[in-house]
Amino acid sequence: MALFILLSLLAACVAAQYKGAFDASSQLRSRQYTNASSTNATTYTNPILNANGADPWVIRYNDYYYMTYTTTNNITLLRSRVLTDWNDAETRLIFNPPEGQNYSTNLWAPELHQIGNNWYVIFTADPRSDSPPPEVDMLCDSSCPAVHHRMYVLEGLGDDPWEATYTYKAQLDTFDQFAIDGTYFQHATGLYHIYSCWVRAYDGWPANLCITRMENAWTVASNFSQRQILSVPSSDWEKTPYGRRLNDRLATNEGPQQLTNPATGQTFVIYSGGRSDNRNYCLGQLELVGDDPMNVGDWRKRTDGCVFYQNAREEAYGVGHASFTTSPDGSEDWIVYHGMRNPTNGWFARTIRTQRFGWNDDGSPRFPRPGYGPYDVPSGQSGLSA
Repeated sequence: MALFILLSLLAACVAAQYKGAFDASSQLRSRQYTNASSTNATTYTNPILNANGADPWVIRYNDYYYMTYTTTNNITLLRSRVLTDWNDAETRLIFNPPEGQNYSTNLWAPELHQIGNNWYVIFTADPRSDSPPPEVDMLCDSSCPAVHHRMYVLEGLGDDPWEATYTYKAQLDTFDQFAIDGTYFQHATGLYHIYSCWVRAYDGWPANLCITRMENAWTVASNFSQRQILSVPSSDWEKTPYGRRLNDRLATNEGPQQLTNPATGQTFVIYSGGRSDNRNYCLGQLELVGDDPMNVGDWRKRTDGCVFYQNAREEAYGVGHASFTTSPDGSEDWIVYHGMRNPTNGWFARTIRTQRFGWNDDGSPRFPRPGYGPYDVPSGQSGLSA
């Protein structure tokens, strides 16, 4: 019995790290370089934040950049005039969940979106710190610590994301099944929810990409039979370890993000493949080549490999869960992502980085090799203060 209890405690400890928790009150420091905060700085180095962090979401609105990332126990909004140094950024706690709710623990991957005239934060959470009771865990085909993870929404009224008062709005309907890393996909035909999902309630693995149609930012219009699976982790690089053949354990598609080519109007979903605590974690690509996001046949998946992946020569590993923004003058496109220098430390080694990217002749994104720099600062940033 004592051995059983010990094993249960160890399993719960490991499960609590499923996505890589970060306690905001005790974040580790692993900065390798120092970014100049001078208004005349012309170069920067990665990472762009001293503290460890993961799942960064950055947008630019008016004269500021806004960032959220996984802190696990709350949702904090950061504001900065510069993209490449967040150490002196303003911070604001916008949501501290009450205890005893389905969204009280393991708050992951918050994203801030302007929809209509208001602001919405979509995020993942669960009620038990990734520790389902044995009566639930036994139903899964393999260990399923994240079985109770669902998607939730905060609403901030008003035009200014910094001044808005954010309140809990709703749980998004994912048909009482596992759901993480949800994002809003805005299209001419309406608003959609794309998120990481299982096919069945107790699958455990693989994690796929699902899409549903939305009535508004907090209400899903699709029923379960209308939910569509856009992508499954069938390629070698979407499995952990690389090319796993035995089963689908740890095979993952997650962290989907909408990306639109400003010149051609082509629309992509850039997502993360593999396991987020692993050196092989990387970015994959879907392109909407038709007019209906709910029609799987209107999507084209790039299957010949990652579009953004580790750079062992520079010790840049596990690069993924990206978001996209522009330089202050709007002339350049930038990717913000997390990665790690020492992959043996897994989730707790991740830091937030950014680099400029471009576009291929076919209109698809052309991402750089990840690294530490120094790199030129975004166009229009020199002369601005954090």
